[in-house]
Amino acid sequence: MATTRRDYYEILGIPRDADEKTVKSAFRRLARELHPDVSDHPEAQERFREATEAYEVLSKSETRELYDRYGHEGLRTGGFRPTDFDLGSLADIFSAFFGDDLLGGFGGRGGRRSRGADVLAEVEIELAEAAAGTRRTVPFPVVVACSTCRGTGAAPGSTPTTCPECDGLGRLQSITNSVFGQVVRTQACPRCGGAGRVVETPCEDCRGNGRVEEERELEVEIPPGIHDGQRIRLSGEGHAGVLGGRSGDVYVLVHVLPDPRFVRDGNDVVSAVDLTVTQAALGATVTVPTLDGDISLDFEPGTQPGETRTLRGKGMPVLQGRGRGDHRVLVNVAVPRHLSDEQRRLLEEFERSEHERNYGEDGGFFEKLRSAFR
Repeated sequence: MATTRRDYYEILGIPRDADEKTVKSAFRRLARELHPDVSDHPEAQERFREATEAYEVLSKSETRELYDRYGHEGLRTGGFRPTDFDLGSLADIFSAFFGDDLLGGFGGRGGRRSRGADVLAEVEIELAEAAAGTRRTVPFPVVVACSTCRGTGAAPGSTPTTCPECDGLGRLQSITNSVFGQVVRTQACPRCGGAGRVVETPCEDCRGNGRVEEERELEVEIPPGIHDGQRIRLSGEGHAGVLGGRSGDVYVLVHVLPDPRFVRDGNDVVSAVDLTVTQAALGATVTVPTLDGDISLDFEPGTQPGETRTLRGKGMPVLQGRGRGDHRVLVNVAVPRHLSDEQRRLLEEFERSEHERNYGEDGGFFEKLRSAFR
């Protein structure tokens, strides 16, 4: 991200309630002004990267909502990473964001490049792996440039020819007269499909498409503290673009499996420990599982059901931040279900010797339960 951390709306020069069309128009205007190909201003490249990042965020409803509510920090913790463009071609960047229909005068003869589609892959990890961070090899199908024809679509020894229908422009224009004046319509050339080239002898491996599908595997680094349902973007690893256009991205959707020992509450984890009636009354040392392994906890005599013990810094790591949440241990007192005659006699004798001061009020059970999940 840009180091100046300027407001994205300020960068694009638009109000906070700007609609999608206004956002798009503002970025296109700034891109034409600031791209290094057309501007010699010493700060043009950095300002262009700022504008590109601002458009990436504000043009998508999910990232825009996250930014509006939580700012730059919300984007960072939510896993957003700006696309790393090489700034080599303004047409490539416009194509990546808008598609070929919005390139305007930036396309040249011989057809236009178009960005490849994105790929969605999924991976499942355990909660303990989400806490520690892990690496996974993720398989997915992807379309790549054909190695036989090197993406041209033409059989080896031949080359594509300029489309005679559109003269290599990839589009056709028609002009009609109306009561409002002349109306100019532009459409993709039906013969070459907008490529501007015609393959007379198609490559046998890709059948003239220039791309083939293959299975690919990528090792993905999953950061500590990731939440269930978050995505990791692998820039440029998706489907190959057309005519040498930029490849799409791979989005890895992370599923964090439920852990029978813990319930996640933001960056905290909550677990329960079962004490017998005698352990709660007399005190006990009990082994409790945590994300870092088992530990021993001492419970004082008279421990009540619903009490919580907070283990500071034993929860989930803060995603791409510092520190960890807490681990809250909720006490449950287990009551025996099947008593022998002797046990029943002893309990009845104990009941007769009881006094109200042994059960002083210290807060209700449900209040303790609510406190455990705050």
